[in-house]
Amino acid sequence: MKKLFLVGALALFGAMNAQKSSEATSKGKWVIETNAGSPLHYLGGSTAFSLTSVDGETIWNVGAEGGYFVADNLAVKAGLGLGDFGEDNLTTYRVGVQYYVNSKFPLAADFTGASTGDESINYFGVEGGYAWFVAPNVALTPKLRYNITTDDNKAPSSFQGLIGFSLFF
Repeated sequence: MKKLFLVGALALFGAMNAQKSSEATSKGKWVIETNAGSPLHYLGGSTAFSLTSVDGETIWNVGAEGGYFVADNLAVKAGLGLGDFGEDNLTTYRVGVQYYVNSKFPLAADFTGASTGDESINYFGVEGGYAWFVAPNVALTPKLRYNITTDDNKAPSSFQGLIGFSLFF
């Protein structure tokens, strides 16, 4: 009996969570997202929050992304990040799309530009994760990202591990 009750409670929670996520990612809604990122953000340009120290230098980055759902589960997004790694300041911009499979699994593809002083590098990025809706309009999203460099001589391609925090309006 206890097992049956537990299974029923989990099914009800899943159904309620599915309802929350499908409403949050419907056409006409907005999303604002920020991420906590891996310390290798300076390799790929980032719109994530991060803070670390490498060889005695403090490296930090702040940023956010915003998007509009042009169709159910499909958002067009743009983001901005600012950071400092040693002697150079880093400015990053990102434009792309994000699709939510079953309103829970965000898959994104985007173009990222990063510049420091007179140097710049561009990336094509892909990412995927799981949107855990903790409230009808709030999600925590662990995800993996791969940044594909357009110039191996300037910077390598890189993986990032991210934890996203999203607000849906």
